[in-house]
Amino acid sequence: MIRMGFAAAVLLAGLSVPGWAQKAMVGVTASEIKIGQSAPFSGPASAYGQISTAESDYFKMINDHGGINGRKIDLIAVDDGYSPPKTIEVVRRLIEEDRVAILFQTIGTAPNAAIRKYVNQKKVPDIWLGSGASMFVTDPKLYPWSIPFQPSYRLEGQMYAKYILQHKPDAKIGILYQDDDLGRDYVNGLKDGLGDKYAKMVVKTLSYEITDPTIDSQILQLQASGADLLYDASTPKFAAMSIRKVADIGWHPLHIIDSNGALVNPALVSAGLDKSVGVITAQYLKDPTDPGWADDAGMKQYQAWRAKYAPESDAANPVWAYGYTMAQALVLVLRRAGDDLSRENIMKAATSLPDTTKLPMVLPGITISTSPTDYRPMKSMRLSQFDGKMYRLLPQ
Repeated sequence: MIRMGFAAAVLLAGLSVPGWAQKAMVGVTASEIKIGQSAPFSGPASAYGQISTAESDYFKMINDHGGINGRKIDLIAVDDGYSPPKTIEVVRRLIEEDRVAILFQTIGTAPNAAIRKYVNQKKVPDIWLGSGASMFVTDPKLYPWSIPFQPSYRLEGQMYAKYILQHKPDAKIGILYQDDDLGRDYVNGLKDGLGDKYAKMVVKTLSYEITDPTIDSQILQLQASGADLLYDASTPKFAAMSIRKVADIGWHPLHIIDSNGALVNPALVSAGLDKSVGVITAQYLKDPTDPGWADDAGMKQYQAWRAKYAPESDAANPVWAYGYTMAQALVLVLRRAGDDLSRENIMKAATSLPDTTKLPMVLPGITISTSPTDYRPMKSMRLSQFDGKMYRLLPQ
């Protein structure tokens, strides 16, 4: 088990929630809040392990400033290798043996799907799920203890469809998708957005398994189909493979890659920045490599944190800004919960964020709010295109 003891005190002003009757506070003492997390420090999605590292580094800063109402955050982050059976084992141990107060940012679509029923049976808050799969954006009554954060993959797919209809309405679309809930969500979002034009515009659809050693065959088949737009619903390792292969065979489709797969580092760096020019994706966080944000107050806070608490971080890898923001959002919730850190009250705080909620690294125009009947904190994104050095926001 990888144990990362770190801690709390936000950059954001804490709002208070009215006092609730004191309940049993599992995982909470006068000096500590114990939080559990499963994360892929190894395996096919190990690139996402740095999200947990960023969150730990943020909590260390918070702890150094006194914690939350004098309590420090002890984040117990355990490697699950992005393997659902392992995730179940890890989460059971966190809940039943480590007795954590809550789960935070359990990473991955398949891992989260594997633990959701168990977590809700145990009535343990699972806050800011590390997945945008639409299966997690359900009626809160079904899974009242699980709350996502980022926009759903299906919503993101709908945004790409809207862009295609506006800017390339005669496109011949070839689809490559990861054969799991993540990939299928993006395909379904594209179907939603294209409507009755989907069948005519899509000329070939192929999938891959996350255990596949290569996707060269799929790329060659998609090129042979006559597609001039590659819709790529993947994770970083496979996005890099597709960018490289597309360039190597001299194919020049408009290449749309989902926000999970289109990370500058490791995906675009691994593929080659020169080969990645023109890639379109969606974002909701400011890009630390964009000089246009240099004087932005939120970016200055982020860069100061990186310099002191995360010197190992890579500005070009958005998982660091993502982890930083998710940790901020959790600290905001814990501050809103006040001194009552019972599981029930933490969940009430997470599901009552007002629409005035701001997070410094979130792009302008994207609002954050939750309610007991709407567990989706973030409901929109912005499209951007890679120019060989960084992503540039496209006009809205």
